[in-house]
Amino acid sequence: MIGTILAGAAGVVAAAAVGGLAWRKVRQHQVANALEITTPNGIVEQRFVRVGGIDQWIQIRGEDRANPVLLVLHGGPGWPNAVFTLPLRPWERHFTVVQWDHRGAGKTLRRTGKAGSGEMTFDRRVADAVEVIEFLRQHLSVDKVIVLAESMGTLTGLPLALRRPDLLHALVVTDLYVNMAANEARKRQLTLERLRAASNAKGVAALEGIGGDPTRWDLRAWNSNMAWAFKTNVPTLNLDRRLLFPQALSSPIYSLRDLYTLFAGFQWSTAQMFTELKAYDARRLGTRFEVPFFLFQGTTDVVTLTSLAEEYFGEVEAPTKGLALIPNAGHFAAFTQPEPFLAELRTRVRPLASATSPSSTRRA
Repeated sequence: MIGTILAGAAGVVAAAAVGGLAWRKVRQHQVANALEITTPNGIVEQRFVRVGGIDQWIQIRGEDRANPVLLVLHGGPGWPNAVFTLPLRPWERHFTVVQWDHRGAGKTLRRTGKAGSGEMTFDRRVADAVEVIEFLRQHLSVDKVIVLAESMGTLTGLPLALRRPDLLHALVVTDLYVNMAANEARKRQLTLERLRAASNAKGVAALEGIGGDPTRWDLRAWNSNMAWAFKTNVPTLNLDRRLLFPQALSSPIYSLRDLYTLFAGFQWSTAQMFTELKAYDARRLGTRFEVPFFLFQGTTDVVTLTSLAEEYFGEVEAPTKGLALIPNAGHFAAFTQPEPFLAELRTRVRPLASATSPSSTRRA
């Protein structure tokens, strides 16, 4: 009897797995068709480039090579944003969008392995970003790029803009981290309020158990705070399961082995950079920028708190600066509300970058 039950259960699991793989294959085909670029001057490339002494993966996509180059710095710190290529497809009509799997993340991690990832610090990532931009300047015949730094990518984007303003048309930040300890403490408190309002005793107990001082947290406590914030995210609950995982599973650029590395790298990168993450304070870098500075933030971001981001923006000095609060968006505003986000990029940022042909851009 028990054997029959186990066999039946195994059959159900196997059927579910086969069904899931079949769904994935169909969905990947649909996404690949939607991502196709056929314009005469378009560009679609996926390649490894030698950056910081290791091979690092980049994706370059756009309908017109003459468009400004938009380099996306992903968060996580080990979650590549190339999984969001489909929702960003409209952006490729107006920008050449470059996605880059940082060291310790995604396809880069699969190529190098953990042992081959080298120095896992944000200072190293800034140096890597400079090398990526130098490659893009040569490869795409441009002088400068627009940088979009998202979530923990802002820990790379801010110092990059401060150190090498000569490489950037503008810096755009979203899901902005400012003071990590203040952000995590306030995030925990707001999440507790939402959990109590929902009578979620399990979540309340979990967050009460880690205490209110993020500087004393270990990685388990950090992950718990993050997980419950995502589960109660406003306006989209369970944002990780409803956005991150489906986008990753249906992406045609990631094999099953890539997906394993993708999720493993997400946790591994956080563990490697955890001490640095906990101590981060953007104000220590300085608030005077030599490049145009833009903050596009979801109005209800409960992960990287919008109130803290707005306070920091008020302190920023830059040749040009602009703030846009994206309605009906929390964390991942660029990916949950890609069209309004694109409208801000086109209106405020794109005019700062030359849209001349690649052959003439470097002479401008």
